[in-house]
Amino acid sequence: MKLSEILANANEPLVSCEFFPPKTDKGEENLWRCLHELKAMNPAYISVTYGAGGSTQNRTKRIVARIKAETDLDPVAHLTCVGSTREQLGALLDEYQQAGIENILALRGDPPEGMDHFEATAGGFAHATDLISFIRGRDGFSIGCATYPEGHPESRGGVADDIRYLKMKQDHGADCAITQYFFDNEAFFAFRDAAVAEGVTIPMIPGIMPVTNFDQIVRFSAMCGAKIPAWLKQRMEPVFEDLDAVKALGIELAAEQCAELLVHGAPGLHFYTLNKSEATLAIHATLGL
Repeated sequence: MKLSEILANANEPLVSCEFFPPKTDKGEENLWRCLHELKAMNPAYISVTYGAGGSTQNRTKRIVARIKAETDLDPVAHLTCVGSTREQLGALLDEYQQAGIENILALRGDPPEGMDHFEATAGGFAHATDLISFIRGRDGFSIGCATYPEGHPESRGGVADDIRYLKMKQDHGADCAITQYFFDNEAFFAFRDAAVAEGVTIPMIPGIMPVTNFDQIVRFSAMCGAKIPAWLKQRMEPVFEDLDAVKALGIELAAEQCAELLVHGAPGLHFYTLNKSEATLAIHATLGL
């Protein structure tokens, strides 16, 4: 089913999960084990990332095609502008369509490893809006996009720029937006309200990243621009040396965050699983969804 239809027909907040394509066969076996464990939540859709610089394109393609062929889950394939021409992207979309894949998360993408800034490929696209327009010009796909409630690291104008870009993505054909993860719900509510005031009408689905390893989340956040609030550091500080305690507290805090988001009208929750099921399943059980 298409993302647009999934969201339009939802009678309650939806839960979705994101996986990354591992680099090894053993890692891929773990992904499938995790996926089957998370099926117990009845996720509305499963997204699979593209890898930095499009480095895992073939695994992404294989995984989403297998999800479509072997499960009753709806896959969403990430697609970026990095390292591909218009013709190459068109050929990949043809393959997805032949495999029955109806949903694409269209992104500009991060620079390949070793590069510190994005450069458009000759004959390719420079912006996510260009890629969204290209996909929208083809029949058969529903399109998701990314948005950044605390501001993209490259946004010179801060959150105001991200609202403007989100409106452009909507106008170019995006059906919904999934946010970068965040820990400050007030930042999301302020972003959502400001975006609606600027004419954004597509669903904005909060991205959730449970803290199961604090050092890891600090590294991730430095790269993607997500802010780590002072209160989160203070709550985590007494248990820094105890990984099990960090994980338990991270699950507790994420469940509290999710409950507040749902009370205030979030259309769903998108879990960044890191190819692990324990935290997401625990949060889902706590919420009673």
